[in-house]
Amino acid sequence: MAFDGCCPDCKMPGDDCPLIWGACNHAFHLHCILKWVNSQSPRPHCPMCRREWKFRG
Repeated sequence: MAFDGCCPDCKMPGDDCPLIWGACNHAFHLHCILKWVNSQSPRPHCPMCRREWKFRG
């Protein structure tokens, strides 16, 4: 989804749907990346570059 919009789980863009950056510099809506990370096991990876997913600190 476009970043200026909101993810499919949210009704309106804003604070409830922030962008989250990974250590690999790819950005995703919070709800989207959490679904992705939770569906991957044992080690989640970035859906764009396939590097091990780590939230940027």
